[in-house]
Amino acid sequence: MQYGDHMSQRKPGVQRRRLAARLRDLREQTGVSVETVLSELDWSRSKLSRIETAASSISVPDVRAICDLAGASPELREQLVEMSKAAKKRGWWHSYAGNALVDYFEDYVALESDATSVINYEIDLIPGLLQTEDYARSIIAAWTPDIDKEIVQGRTELRVARQKRVNDGLKLWAVVDEAALRRGCGDEEVMRAQVRHMREMAERPNITLQVLPFDAGPHIAMGTAFTLLDFAGLYDSVVYIDNLTSALYLEDEAEVERYALAAEHLRAIALDPRLSVKMLDKFDNELAR
Repeated sequence: MQYGDHMSQRKPGVQRRRLAARLRDLREQTGVSVETVLSELDWSRSKLSRIETAASSISVPDVRAICDLAGASPELREQLVEMSKAAKKRGWWHSYAGNALVDYFEDYVALESDATSVINYEIDLIPGLLQTEDYARSIIAAWTPDIDKEIVQGRTELRVARQKRVNDGLKLWAVVDEAALRRGCGDEEVMRAQVRHMREMAERPNITLQVLPFDAGPHIAMGTAFTLLDFAGLYDSVVYIDNLTSALYLEDEAEVERYALAAEHLRAIALDPRLSVKMLDKFDNELAR
């Protein structure tokens, strides 16, 4: 599923779209026809269509009504009710909406805010959740050399704000290619501060950091950086892949499993956390010369 298209009107949030898909799947998988919903719940065809396409929000009583009609388990019923409540809340990131937060990335921030764990593989840059402010500013300015400094600053502040999730205990497993450490961003002081910051973050119990050295050779994910987000069973896992103008969100079970396999392979061939920290120390010493 790809959510990267730009639209003239703001599209429904990712929580509402996921809820709509779950409700539609529930109805179809339990054999409840459209006609049955219209008859039993006294809904119009347009109302059901708007709900199942995420064109409109759905109230908690309506969620419960569909669950009761489809015979959903108490656990699933509670999950869907919570999703309905979450879909109506304005997330902390809405204050950055506009030039500092493009639509397709707003979906990612919403998912990251709900995630319980994140696996991130990066090729030539440090993962966003581990970046220092100066490093982030350098990266963002390089990505968008034609935008105002105010927008660069806004996007930098958003990136730093996202890191609160890590401070709050989000489990992060980052596999970082050696190329990301060797590609200078900013001056030597910026890079040295970045390496030291990663070294400190690697000591946290909720963070696992591995460096993938050049001598690991070819591997399953060459040329493809990705992020795998997990929600501890509340939602299905999602794979996020971005590019210059949009992003790809993969939710198909087979595709997600393929990326989960890739993550396992990368973790197996990367340096273990202890040796990865030693490599960070090595780079720190090299930058100090």
